[in-house]
Amino acid sequence: MCELRRFLKGFAIGSANVIPGVSGGTIAVITGVYERLIEALNRFDGTTVRLLLRLNFRGAWQRVDGRFLFGLGIGVVVSIATMARLMEWGFENQPVLIWAFFFGLIVASIPSLGSLVKRWTIGPVLGVVAGAGTGGAVAFLQPASGSDNMIYLALCGAVSTCSMIIPGLSGSFVLLLMGGYRLVMVDAVNSLTAGEIGRSLDILIPFLIGGVAGVVLLSRLLSWLFRTVHDLVMALITGFVGGSLIVIWPWKITLTEKFIRDGEETEKITGFTGWFLPDIGSGATWAALGCMLAGASLVYLGVRLGNRSGAC
Repeated sequence: MCELRRFLKGFAIGSANVIPGVSGGTIAVITGVYERLIEALNRFDGTTVRLLLRLNFRGAWQRVDGRFLFGLGIGVVVSIATMARLMEWGFENQPVLIWAFFFGLIVASIPSLGSLVKRWTIGPVLGVVAGAGTGGAVAFLQPASGSDNMIYLALCGAVSTCSMIIPGLSGSFVLLLMGGYRLVMVDAVNSLTAGEIGRSLDILIPFLIGGVAGVVLLSRLLSWLFRTVHDLVMALITGFVGGSLIVIWPWKITLTEKFIRDGEETEKITGFTGWFLPDIGSGATWAALGCMLAGASLVYLGVRLGNRSGAC
């Protein structure tokens, strides 16, 4: 049963990472695995490397909480592989309903996040305000122009990968803002398809190195912060998730850019503008509100799943 719960939580985290503006880290907090995930990633250190060099694979596996990471990871991989096409279809045909579902999910998660702050003092209150301001500001940032410089690609890898585990921040959206999406997700894929493996590796290797380094360093930082200023960190996360709601608001004008990837034309969201209120008398609006309610209901189930997981 524990394995199934880990898989389902990983599946939910992976599904969120597919959506621009939605964070898998938020889902990890909702399902009660976030701090355990950060601590497990923090265990990828010199001690684990020494265990591997001594061929003590069981010791290394136990040290990094391998069963937990494996179950979660399988869920994430399966989710991304199966949900990407579904979400692509959804955004092409019913974007308001998709945004509404995740808007309801995120709104309902905020009380759960806030409840993780053990003591509300002036520090956490200011943290919520700062987090909300930062999360909301992300929606108004304009995408930068990209570069194939190795240091820049490594930085893109570090920042975008770290964004995937920071609640309220979308890794794919951050990669777009940094101007690295076309290089990593389009040019590298096209080069690989065309047989230009060298060109593809020139892009992917520094990106992946930066991504691994970023996650290792961020997990160590977050692990330390949770031990020293837990309430402030959770308040910042709560505010950041709340501020990011502006990105997920269903009724807005979405800016897109077309790419040619793997021989096929595809559109990617590059920003948002023109937020507006819906027509309350429209049937489509009520359908969207129903999707919001469905998203909120999933949070309730997710919280219960997290609370009942115990040692899983």
